[in-house]
Amino acid sequence: MLYEMRIYDAVPGKFQALHDRFANITLKFFEKHGIRVVAFWEHVVGVSNQLIYVLAWQDLAERERVWGAFASDPDWLKVRAETERDGPLVARITNYILKPTPYSPLQ
Repeated sequence: MLYEMRIYDAVPGKFQALHDRFANITLKFFEKHGIRVVAFWEHVVGVSNQLIYVLAWQDLAERERVWGAFASDPDWLKVRAETERDGPLVARITNYILKPTPYSPLQ
């Protein structure tokens, strides 16, 4: 298994809108495309406008195929544009593809 950690820095004043989009829209598209979510996090102490989440992939080929289908889904593109009609919700996205170490409890 591979894991992808994605960190979204929300545009100032748009953090709740980003949460709302994930909770009410994005997760339905993830399910439609078979994207496996491990967990979502937000900071208790530290940066106040970051949403962090981790996805699970069998391998890079699955990630490319599935993420590509999600990212180009015309219905997703339409609703994403609607949620951003007053400007983008995300200022920056950072992502990492990670593999567990041999001694990690998470494989």
